[in-house]
Amino acid sequence: MQRYIIKRIFQSLIVILGITVIVFIIVHLTGDPLDLLLPPEAGLEEREIFRHELGLDKPLYVQYFEFLKNISQGDFGQSFRHQTSAFSLVIGALPATIELTAAAMILSIIIALPIGILSAIRPRSFLDRLGMTFALIGQSIPVYWAGLMLILLFAVTLGWLPSGGRGGISNIILPAITLGLFSTAAIARFTRSSMLDVLDEDYIRTARIKGLSEHIVILKHALKNAAIPILTITSLQFGRMLSGAVITETIFSWPGVGRIAVQAIYNRDFPVVQTAVLVTSVIFVIINLLVDIMYMYLDPRIKYD
Repeated sequence: MQRYIIKRIFQSLIVILGITVIVFIIVHLTGDPLDLLLPPEAGLEEREIFRHELGLDKPLYVQYFEFLKNISQGDFGQSFRHQTSAFSLVIGALPATIELTAAAMILSIIIALPIGILSAIRPRSFLDRLGMTFALIGQSIPVYWAGLMLILLFAVTLGWLPSGGRGGISNIILPAITLGLFSTAAIARFTRSSMLDVLDEDYIRTARIKGLSEHIVILKHALKNAAIPILTITSLQFGRMLSGAVITETIFSWPGVGRIAVQAIYNRDFPVVQTAVLVTSVIFVIINLLVDIMYMYLDPRIKYD
């Protein structure tokens, strides 16, 4: 087990290193940040001096290796726009993103698991068709459209909920529903599929023959053995929501990492963009590592070489 964990950590570091390369190159292809940081009347000499101060006059590969060296020492650079630590900006916005993602994930699990389980227990019934229709619609609706429609209905028309900003529980309801809609549908479909596979197994029929109550058979025997694929899709969806909250945070003016990253892209604030992507990538990799470890406790039959 220890060898496996060490191996997975090493693989995770390689993944993060590859992410830094891709993001660094793509960000630097978006344009020259001096066009936004300096006034149009700035002369060529002034531009070159400012470029040298930012270190943008060095070859791209030199800038990348300096970036790796600095982050290994905990220095993620200074924001071009805010003239403060890029890491502090991202970390300051991270609690808001985690709060929104956690709320959306909890909402998805609470709704998706019962839909998937009930659909599997009664396949091809009205309840099953209703649940899978919801799943199909949930995976088909664009996030931005769902967010705008929710704002139009509940904030503008009915006036029940605020249209944006971070505050109390009422502020998080609409963005959590918007962010968790796709994940709810995906988890419901995977839960149904996994439960259908398990319910056909011999040990389920044996448990029923022994006279165990149906809810014990479903929750203790079937759901436990169907948990691995459900856990897999849930962890992937959590990572997707964490890194993909950009649209939701922008629509609802939620002060999270996604919104800061979007603003940094518009401003060509390279250090902030790189830091935001790197932080969310590390969190995503850690989640997947923890899920892999949990597999061994959910199913003792799993052995890793």
